[in-house]
Amino acid sequence: MNISVRGVEDRLFKEFKAEAIKEGKKIGEALNEAIELWLRMRKKRVKFKLKLEPFDWGEGNERSSMEVDEIVYGD
Repeated sequence: MNISVRGVEDRLFKEFKAEAIKEGKKIGEALNEAIELWLRMRKKRVKFKLKLEPFDWGEGNERSSMEVDEIVYGD
């Protein structure tokens, strides 16, 4: 497939092209690798998304976070 891409910064494209040439790759091959890597990174980021919710540690722990702060940061 042949495509045209608009909005690519000239400096980035020149550096990308130079690196592809150093690796002995065509621009299309290097771009495919870059797209695959970008997609993999995006998918991994979603996998490790933390869902933080309040948690009741039970009676007697009401000041726990303040006590930790005092230990770590001092009075």
